[in-house]
Amino acid sequence: MEFKVETLPRYQIAYARRVGPYGPVNVQTMEEIKTWAEKSHLLNHSAILFGIPQDNPNTTPPENCRYDACIVISADEVQRVASPISMGELPGGDYMVFTIKHTTQDVQLAWAELLPTLHTRGYQIEDKPIMERYTGEMLRSEYCEICVPITSLK
Repeated sequence: MEFKVETLPRYQIAYARRVGPYGPVNVQTMEEIKTWAEKSHLLNHSAILFGIPQDNPNTTPPENCRYDACIVISADEVQRVASPISMGELPGGDYMVFTIKHTTQDVQLAWAELLPTLHTRGYQIEDKPIMERYTGEMLRSEYCEICVPITSLK
């Protein structure tokens, strides 16, 4: 599994939110933001999309789990955001970014290898959501990046 450490900037985002159990239904939320972004002429080769599970399903009842599908927007694009799409901000920071095939099997394998890889490299997970990122060709291919917020163990 390929990975790199990257500092993500603070991003302004437009997002669609789904509340309920995580799973295949999250794809519908991602399609909602992509449809909106396409109509708003924001879905192009430089678009950056994120899928963000906001809650830990081990500690949050499934019916209360929040999933956000997001697209990065510029200050000039803020006026395009209207209900049911919301606006927000990603705080940025240091992330270990894993590039994986976006299949059920590869995502499960990545989750199993995340913690051991972090600890081996001297990091721990910072208290921020883990995100899936889709950029450029990833929007049309079967790959994604898992962005894990990190802080040094030192």
